[in-house]
Amino acid sequence: MVKRWFAIAYFDYIIVGSGIAGLYCGLLAQQHGSVLLVTKGSIDDCNTRHAQGGIAAAIGDDDSPDLHSQDTLDVGAGLCDAEAVRILTDSAADRIAELVNLGVPFDTANGIAALAREAAHRRSRILHAGGDATGACIETTLSARVKEARLPILEHTIATKIVLDNGRIGGLLVFDCRTGEFCQFTCRFLILATGGAGQLFKFTTNPDVATGDGVALAYESGAAVADMEFFQFHPTALHLPGVSPFLISEAVRGEGGILRNEHGEAFMPSYSAQAELAPRDVVTRSIVAEMAKSGVDHVLLDVTHMPERLTKARFPQIYRFCREHGVDITSQAIPVAPAAHYMIGGIKVNTWGESSLPGLYAAGEAACTGVHGANRLASNSLLEVVVFGRRIIERTRGGNDCQVVSDDTVAVPEQCCPSAATLPLNRTSLQQLLWEKVGIVRNGPSLAYAAGVLAAWQAALPEPCDRSTWELRNLVTVGWLMTVAALRREESRGAHWRTDFPAPADIWHRRIVMAKEK
Repeated sequence: MVKRWFAIAYFDYIIVGSGIAGLYCGLLAQQHGSVLLVTKGSIDDCNTRHAQGGIAAAIGDDDSPDLHSQDTLDVGAGLCDAEAVRILTDSAADRIAELVNLGVPFDTANGIAALAREAAHRRSRILHAGGDATGACIETTLSARVKEARLPILEHTIATKIVLDNGRIGGLLVFDCRTGEFCQFTCRFLILATGGAGQLFKFTTNPDVATGDGVALAYESGAAVADMEFFQFHPTALHLPGVSPFLISEAVRGEGGILRNEHGEAFMPSYSAQAELAPRDVVTRSIVAEMAKSGVDHVLLDVTHMPERLTKARFPQIYRFCREHGVDITSQAIPVAPAAHYMIGGIKVNTWGESSLPGLYAAGEAACTGVHGANRLASNSLLEVVVFGRRIIERTRGGNDCQVVSDDTVAVPEQCCPSAATLPLNRTSLQQLLWEKVGIVRNGPSLAYAAGVLAAWQAALPEPCDRSTWELRNLVTVGWLMTVAALRREESRGAHWRTDFPAPADIWHRRIVMAKEK
């Protein structure tokens, strides 16, 4: 932890966030200048350490970057940035080799990387570490390297405002959550690696820190955001009374897990020819439809037909967690239901991680590279972090800014869809509103209502005074952006599903990019 007497007010790089994206960028950046890591919790608090599924890379003998690209484009439902996808898949093998050299203990079989298959991948190309602890293994490895490098880390500090100098990044204003004091740092480059926003929703696999801070910060400073209507819901989170949703990895279905209804019937084949290996949005909506048929709040994921030794070895975290809560997955089906999981949209960046503000970069889940399109292919997110994180640092060494130019950017007024409707504003009421009105299945009237409430909340927000109130402000901003984008997109595509526009439309074969009205 950095000492409060730290006298240096200038850094070449300020990186906000201590997940894999922030740590990885920090390790690379410290080779080219001074670095300050800023995190609102401790260095061990992040979203990526919860990533179970793995990291995708076409390194198998029967695989290729072209096949990986095609799978990514297919799942993205026509909205992927093809160049970004090509960069992602072509760079995968090199980035995996780099992680191995850093010490990430990927699982092997007979000395060769063990590759698993997940939904919508036509080949087995998913690497895991520690079975279902991939995110934790990568994060722990990088965290240890950061500590060895003695990078200065400002913990329990939340970024509150981007400081601009003649339209370019000049620094960052931060708030010390322990002392209540503000402090300003200046920098050449600011990298936002703040993670996702799962805390927008009542049910989420994300930890408490996932409050969309980076997206809100960038938007309020004038940066463009994109694809905000697309939020991926994971189809299988553990559903038990009184237990927070716990991710049951996609890999469970990839290994042969079967989804069953309350009568024990395998229902996925009636919804998709790909059955359990259909894309996440298809599986999620199928589960919702199946629950609605019977009026129940969960379905069952069955792995009891798999060898007990395989289940325990392949999914040690899942086995342990479920057993601690009374479910032995080797002999009992797992009660599951969908939960908010991954923010596909975010700060619009180009293939070098540059935003529309010169000097501002974004990495990881806070960024929108265009790789995921309308729906993320499983296990592409960790790969995206290291591929584009490295490109950010490479770009900063070039010395010239080439920020995103968006001819299709829509200027968003301060209060779009104002409403007289008032609800008490707190995190619980916000999560309930977003889950019910802007969740898995949407429609125009519900979205318009939610947009009005969120606009009213924006207008009434008090000045933040601590971490929780800063986070609430950020959640309201990001929730409002998501809702406005979802209301604007009058079609169903990928992770965005509207009952009043149930089919994709050619007119919407384009991305929604928004920036704050000047």
